[in-house]
Amino acid sequence: MARLADYLDSIRARDPAPHSRAEILLYPGVWALAWHRVAHRLYRARLFLLARMVNHMSRFLTAIDIHPGAKIGRNFFIDHGFVVIGETAEIGDNVTIYQCVTLGGTSPDNGVAGKRHPTILDGAIIGSGAQVLGPITIGRGSRVGANAVVTKDVAEGAVMVGIPARPTMVEGGHAPEPKFVPYGTPCSEVFDPATQKVELLRCELETMRRRLDALIAEQGEQAGSDRAATRA
Repeated sequence: MARLADYLDSIRARDPAPHSRAEILLYPGVWALAWHRVAHRLYRARLFLLARMVNHMSRFLTAIDIHPGAKIGRNFFIDHGFVVIGETAEIGDNVTIYQCVTLGGTSPDNGVAGKRHPTILDGAIIGSGAQVLGPITIGRGSRVGANAVVTKDVAEGAVMVGIPARPTMVEGGHAPEPKFVPYGTPCSEVFDPATQKVELLRCELETMRRRLDALIAEQGEQAGSDRAATRA
């Protein structure tokens, strides 16, 4: 019971909506994780059919599809539903995933199963609609922005946005911020989940503005080099 209370408190620290622990117990992500714990034990016991049956029941009830083979650490939080997590995915502690995320795999061309799905390290945040594909590693404390498509390893503490995803706003390789960042895409000191769509659009606008400035500067440097070459 103490471990359950710690888990519910960890969710409450990341979500301002619930007013009590009892309310969190109704979250589909909590139920999906509970059913997965059962399915994963059956999977490890090689009772694959029973594990799949539990998985299908969980998916029907929660709209969250977690393969019984996936390995999940402590305090995993799925905020809302419609999430898909593949068989060889590995998820660390205190990871947060928002709605419509896929931790997808690559299909081996030789038909031999292996590591095909991502590894998500401790404290990572995967934003709404993101697709994380293949046997890649999402670094500790990193954040994947909404609708990003990630197909390469992500450095610790990095913020990834775009298709294909690229680091932005925060340089990779640094320690993660101590505070939780909703939806994984910070742009300002104040981030209100009620206005997260506006914040995400502003993130994209700021990123495009920086790219435009860099392109203009690059063209200016090229023009200066051409003029110098002409004089010579």
